[in-house]
Amino acid sequence: MSSLPVLFGANVDPLALPLGRSLEQARLIDGLGLDLLTVQDHPYQPSFDDTWTLLTFLAARTRNVTLVPTVSSLPLRPPAVLAKAAATLDRLSGARIRLGLGPGAFWEAVEAMGGPRRGPKEAVDALEEAIDVVRAMWSGERSARVRGAHYRLAGVRPGPAPSPGLGIWLGAYGPRMLALTGARADGWLPSYAYLGLDALPAAVRRIGEAAAKAGRDPASIRKIYNISGVIEAGSTGPFRGPADQWTDRLVELVHTVGMNGFVLWPERDHDPQIRTFAAEVVPAVRAALANDPTGILG
Repeated sequence: MSSLPVLFGANVDPLALPLGRSLEQARLIDGLGLDLLTVQDHPYQPSFDDTWTLLTFLAARTRNVTLVPTVSSLPLRPPAVLAKAAATLDRLSGARIRLGLGPGAFWEAVEAMGGPRRGPKEAVDALEEAIDVVRAMWSGERSARVRGAHYRLAGVRPGPAPSPGLGIWLGAYGPRMLALTGARADGWLPSYAYLGLDALPAAVRRIGEAAAKAGRDPASIRKIYNISGVIEAGSTGPFRGPADQWTDRLVELVHTVGMNGFVLWPERDHDPQIRTFAAEVVPAVRAALANDPTGILG
């Protein structure tokens, strides 16, 4: 069981058209009182707006929701500049940003846009160095130096420093990435589409083992599950069914797996699905957890 409160959110795709749709969806999520708003980052996708520009725009037009890129494409975003951008938006938004970060994917598209093509080991190596760079840029130190094969800082003067809550949340799946999450990250952002329910417990255990080995409390790591599905009667499947089925599943994932956050990616009917999630699933999960916080009652 996590020591953190369980958070709930919804995803907004950064589609450029129709103009203004992303803002409408963001205001809906914010107005419904959800905790998180996520936006995927694929700069090479011609139908998408730039994610960091969009996050800044949405942060200025919302009031309470925390915004998270899921996850920033490291090969196309130098970590020192990314750290500066995240720290700036954190300060200007009232600490409503978390830095989702990933090693990269879709390498042909990355390369076509001028980024490096990296193999699996090299991509994780680069991400580990990027974490060092980001932490140094947020440190408030007078001078920051990082020496790496992919990224380095050579006496840069970092600042202004962000709020203490601005953390690094990794999109991680492989064994080494999961270990890196446990040892170095503040949060984890896996997606159901890539990490199914059968594989989720083992991944959480690997993160916990790495955290304990690094002298960290595994329960202090934010674990957000991105869920693509539909809330409706008559459907069948892990995340295809009525609200009470969703409620039981999410409560189970908190109690038995240790997840402490869920973000809905509606398969269709974006606005009605998010309304149903916020009105029926979220309160029911919160009530169940409040009535049985340890899961003893089963």
